[in-house]
Amino acid sequence: MMKKILLPAAILLLAACNNDKSYKKAEDAQDAGREFIRASLDGNYEKASFYLYPDSTNKTIFARWRTMHDHIGPDEQQKYKDASIMPIDIHPINDSVTSYTYANSYKKDTSTILVVKVNGEWLVDLKEILNGHHH
Repeated sequence: MMKKILLPAAILLLAACNNDKSYKKAEDAQDAGREFIRASLDGNYEKASFYLYPDSTNKTIFARWRTMHDHIGPDEQQKYKDASIMPIDIHPINDSVTSYTYANSYKKDTSTILVVKVNGEWLVDLKEILNGHHH
């Protein structure tokens, strides 16, 4: 009985590992921010989560956003896919944290995310969204 349960889990795990290889690590903070935002606009959750700093708060914010994105109609999802990223202010706070403020051409709302360097890898930290004012 146990083998039956473990096998699909092992296959899923292998699939997850293989998929990581198709995304390249961000070269810098700007790269990580852009890749994450683009994947988010495209509704590519797997790619977006590759560039996400995976702590519990970020996972919660991401899950909430994902649910919201899943509930908008296909027309609106397409508008996000067609939207371009409009960087407004990108500046390093220190060696390992960069502030990335942007809007997209579909929704003009401004969002700020932080891009943090963790173990030599640039990842997106969404917690700044909780501190900032977003619509």
